[in-house]
Parts: sequence; C-alpha cells; structure tokens
Amino acid sequence: MFKHITFKPLNDCALLVVFGDSISITTHQEIQQFHKIIEQQPFQGMIEAVPSYTSICIYYDIVKVSNSPLRKHSLSIYECIVTYLQKLLQKNEQFYVQTSRLIEIPVIYGGQFGPDLPFVAEYHQLSEEEIIERHTAQEYIVYMLGFAPGFAFLGGLDETIATPRKEVPRLAIPTGSVGIGGQQTGVYPFETPGGWQIIGRTPQALFLPDKYPPTYLQAGDRVRFKAISEQQWRDFK
Repeated sequence: MFKHITFKPLNDCALLVVFGDSISITTHQEIQQFHKIIEQQPFQGMIEAVPSYTSICIYYDIVKVSNSPLRKHSLSIYECIVTYLQKLLQKNEQFYVQTSRLIEIPVIYGGQFGPDLPFVAEYHQLSEEEIIERHTAQEYIVYMLGFAPGFAFLGGLDETIATPRKEVPRLAIPTGSVGIGGQQTGVYPFETPGGWQIIGRTPQALFLPDKYPPTYLQAGDRVRFKAISEQQWRDFK
C-alpha cells in the first residue's frame, strides 16, 4: 500500500498527492485510505483534502502552517508538509478503510424524465427496457465529486450502454437528471447546462446546502439505481 505516491506543489497554498496516472479500483482505494488518514490526522493549518480520480489536493493556510510546530526553518513550507505526509503514510501503512456505504437511488426512466433514452437505445440497437435493465444491474463507485456541488462521477457503467455526449450541450438540465456521458453515468444535483445523454430522473436530492457534508453522495460510496414508476415518483416527492 502507498508504494508509488508522488508529491507536487500546486501553488503557495496547495499541493497534490498523486497516486497514479490512470483510473483504477486500486488507485481509488488508496486515495480513499489516505483521505481518511489525513482527515483524522490533519496538520495545523490544513483547510481540506479533496480527492479526485488519481490524486488528492490538500489546501492549507500558509500563515498557520508557518506558525505551527510543523515549520522547520531549514525547509520550505511545502517541504515541511511533504515530510509530515510521508511520516504519516509510514505510520499508517496498514490502515484500512471502513466498509463503504451502499446507497440506492430511485429513478424514473424515459418519457419526459429521460428524453434521450430512445436515442441511447437506438444507438446500441437495444430496447429501452434493455438499457434500463443494464443501467440498474450495475453497482457503481463514486470516484469523485466535481463539475457542480454534489455531482458524483460514477465508475462501473456497463460498456454495452456507454454512449457519447451530445454534440451540442443543453443549456438547462433539470435537477435530478440521470445521464450517460461516455464511459460514465451520473446525476445532475441541480439545474445546470450539460451534454450528457439524459435517460431518467431521480427525486432524491443530492445537494444539501443546509447539512454537513452538503452532498448526499461521498467519494467511496457504492451506488445502485432502482427503476420506479411515476406514482412512486409522486409519493417520494
């Protein structure tokens, strides 16, 4: 574990901890482990650690770090933080992440809720029902959050329904829209422009600004989609 990590300065108040150069389950697991470690054992002046597909960006307050015990005047602030992180990794070499959450997201597919479902079905020469079956059969992993608050990038899409993004993005995608974009699937947490193929919509709120954390899904979560009827949609709302 943690064999091939590299560190890169990003700016005066941030650095990258890089775990690899390609998306993989192994890299994802290492990132989740390190994210839990640094969240539980932050250095003085650390603001937050933000995981992505292959790295974690660590933001810090340069003034607070300068005035902390971490600061060694023979080293730059960046070098002091890297030294701390290296020792932290060695100390927690056998750290294991707790079991991730499995979250079910209800989705009404097709019709006004999934206007691109017919296109996706035609593109793959499958029926709409087959697209829905394959989309709901998978267990997805939340690799990272980005693009918009609460937008989770999900890995694990069945390759047989992977579909290119739209050539001309829509100016407004409704809140809760479930889409396919290339090899990924995801849910729009609120109305925003977007180019993914929209196949359904969920009534589940994903961006929760009045809560902490303000996002329903977190990196490392496992997700399954469940097809629901329009009556179930109305009951949920």
